[in-house]
Amino acid sequence: MKEHLYLIATIIAIFALTLTGAILSPTFDEQQTYLQLFFLLGSLLFIFSMLVIFASIGFKSFSLFLALFISIVMVVFGIEGALLISVLTYFTWGFIFAIEILLFDHGVESAKRWFIERYNFESFKKEYYVFYPMIGLLYILLEVIPHLLYKDKLIGFNPSKVMGEIEKFLK
Repeated sequence: MKEHLYLIATIIAIFALTLTGAILSPTFDEQQTYLQLFFLLGSLLFIFSMLVIFASIGFKSFSLFLALFISIVMVVFGIEGALLISVLTYFTWGFIFAIEILLFDHGVESAKRWFIERYNFESFKKEYYVFYPMIGLLYILLEVIPHLLYKDKLIGFNPSKVMGEIEKFLK
């Protein structure tokens, strides 16, 4: 835990020094150079943090490609493009994960094989908590809205029950 604090303190010190250099520079050119450095370091920090976030939630093989892709998008489209790519990646993988959860809950064999091939219980648990909002959103879109519009039978969904079943299934 101490290493994380040192890393955070170092990052804050680097940003503070470059911002101080921008503020205290006597000429406009020096201020502009320091501000460009400040934004470049911020962009690199964003790319690295996306790499760490996606690697920690289970995209280990995909995270390096994603970091490279976010870097390219950031160069071409700026930080807005990189944020858009990050959000779209979350939604895409979240919908895939949520669909598999709902299929598993209904006893589909391909969903069971999908979880066996990709997860142990600890990695599943991380992604389950990360994509929990997506599971609820997909349940609302696929079950609740059709029930309200067409008066279809509403199939119940209990996330904690599914978590218990998958825990038994993966252990």
